[in-house]
Amino acid sequence: MQLQRLSALAIPSDIAAALAKDGAVIVESLVTPDEMDAAAEELRPWMEATPPGPDTFSGYRTRRTGGLVARSPLCRAFVTHPLVLGTAAGHLKHATSYQLHLTQAIAIGPGEPAQLIHRDQWAFDSFPFPKGYEVQCNTIWAMTDFTERNGATRLIPGSHLFDDKLKFQVGDTIPAEMSKGSVLFYTGSVYHGGGENRSDATRVGLNITYGVSWLRQEENQYLSVPHDIARTLPIDLLKLIGYRRGAYALGYVDDLRDPLEVLLPRGSSPGFTGT
Repeated sequence: MQLQRLSALAIPSDIAAALAKDGAVIVESLVTPDEMDAAAEELRPWMEATPPGPDTFSGYRTRRTGGLVARSPLCRAFVTHPLVLGTAAGHLKHATSYQLHLTQAIAIGPGEPAQLIHRDQWAFDSFPFPKGYEVQCNTIWAMTDFTERNGATRLIPGSHLFDDKLKFQVGDTIPAEMSKGSVLFYTGSVYHGGGENRSDATRVGLNITYGVSWLRQEENQYLSVPHDIARTLPIDLLKLIGYRRGAYALGYVDDLRDPLEVLLPRGSSPGFTGT
């Protein structure tokens, strides 16, 4: 098994095609190490204040820091990166729209065992989506180098086409090794898990994921991003967070009002004039 690798010059259709074929692909050096270091410094106080996970799946030696849109202006550029959004739009084109599903800095500490091999879409109450119907387009941005020794994400290429609720061992997987600034794209249906960290350093990745808008978000963006911060964000980012209808009759407010009209009353923002 091998994982396809593309350069930062790839176009969204290239990445979407790789996802359709293998369920995962690495885009190398999408941003510079310096950009990653700057974002890490911005997140540092929040990550230091995050407690370790409460169970073996979350990881007793792993810290998972969310709320990146509110807490890190630099991470907003990752969330809205044109290559990522173009890929998500292509991968999830069967749905009316897609939205931001989760933002999380995952810091796997030394001594953390490998995570249970799973599908991210099991978060939807383990609903058995039809094989081939994708509901997520996910990314993990390498904030540090990802190596087999320090806990690089492990996955099974092509497993997005497997039956649901299968059980696998770490030995069935391969590590998604990549340099700082590279990005792993993967589907919600590919079998994967965090690797064992056998090094003496913490492995950090930014898990930024997108899902079809008719499903509930894993991270509640409306509460993760306080309204006083939300009102300062660009309209396109607000729509991505979920301030728009997810389909014809999903997500309106009271008397069929647009969510943006409630957050930003007509005329209160130069970027919004009502719909």
